[in-house]
Amino acid sequence: MKNLGLVLMMLLVLTSCNNDEKDQAVKKVEKKKLPPVEKEYGFLLNDFEVVRDTIKSGDFFGAIMDKNGVEPGKVYEITQKVKDSFNPARITAGKKYMILRAKDSAKTPQYFIYQKNKIDYTVLSLGDSIYVENRKRPVTVKKREISGVVTSSLSEAMQAQGLSNMLVYELSNIYQWSIDFFKLQKGDQFKMVYHEKYIDDTIFAGIEKVDAAVFKHSGEPFYAFRFNTDTVSGKPSFYDAEAKALQSFFLKAPLNYSRISSRYTKRRFHPVQKRWKAHLGTDYAAPYNTPIVSTANGTVIASSYTSGNGNYVKIRHNSKYTTQYLHMTKRAVRTGQYVKQGDLIGYVGSTGLATGPHVCYRFWVNGKQVDPFRQNLPSAEKIKDSLKDEYFAFIEPLKKELDEIPYKHI
Repeated sequence: MKNLGLVLMMLLVLTSCNNDEKDQAVKKVEKKKLPPVEKEYGFLLNDFEVVRDTIKSGDFFGAIMDKNGVEPGKVYEITQKVKDSFNPARITAGKKYMILRAKDSAKTPQYFIYQKNKIDYTVLSLGDSIYVENRKRPVTVKKREISGVVTSSLSEAMQAQGLSNMLVYELSNIYQWSIDFFKLQKGDQFKMVYHEKYIDDTIFAGIEKVDAAVFKHSGEPFYAFRFNTDTVSGKPSFYDAEAKALQSFFLKAPLNYSRISSRYTKRRFHPVQKRWKAHLGTDYAAPYNTPIVSTANGTVIASSYTSGNGNYVKIRHNSKYTTQYLHMTKRAVRTGQYVKQGDLIGYVGSTGLATGPHVCYRFWVNGKQVDPFRQNLPSAEKIKDSLKDEYFAFIEPLKKELDEIPYKHI
């Protein structure tokens, strides 16, 4: 009897184990069959049939809706109800959109999601309850420190470290008054403390701000610290280690980043006229339609065309200084218009007597055309004495942080 009992117990245990194994196997199969949960723009995408597309040239809201089964009468009702907060007529080619359709036989569109940029988007409800919501994707900001060295160009120095070219713009924007980026030398070094934006903690969305930087050019360190002295606009500026503003009366160049192809000279062989003559300007070679900016505040005294200059703009900055910008493909200002330093005034072209795309930058002092690189131009102002103590206390930890970042070497 005892032996029989043992056999029965073993059978029960084996049966139980087999059942447990079967249950676990079934659960594993069921778990594998479940699709992964997808969330985006605040919606559980698993609940919808998802249509993703990009607005193409010539597309308009009504046509997109019609293609997805929304009748013209409904489209009219939608546009009338949301016109005060979202204008469907202003959707832009190249922008992405998503349509969420019901998982029914009719596949009725429920939502239209328009992505304005990486962060901002609009949700348009297309159902019985028509409404619009302007939302933002969750953004996190991460602090970063970098160090780099110039081997051939600033862009290549950034790319060598897998960094965004946006940092090239940030550095050239900060130092555009104090460093000539057309004269960078091999071995020039830089360090930065800045913040990057990320969507959903993983997707890079641009530079939030630069706190501090140092650029060692020709062996001399140029410090830059972000500090707000303008309580009215709340817009910060950059100042050096001695509380001197990096901004000055004139920009170093009318283009953000390019190269000098020909300098001011009293004797140059003209590539079009094939003769020796004076070249009283500085040529900046750049691709067609590169933006050209005014190097200082002033009033446009000419926005015109001649056979030699092509499309050109001339700006009087005060009674002493005047600048001119030649060979534009298109002008962006009119005569009599007031412009500020850095404002767009036209685009690089090759109109007039030019063999390739560039801007010829000309400079007058008291009515005489001169080489801007040989002028003792107005210097930057310092921070007011009343703010200096606050400024030096503010930059002290930033300067220490910069100095502790090791320089990179070739």
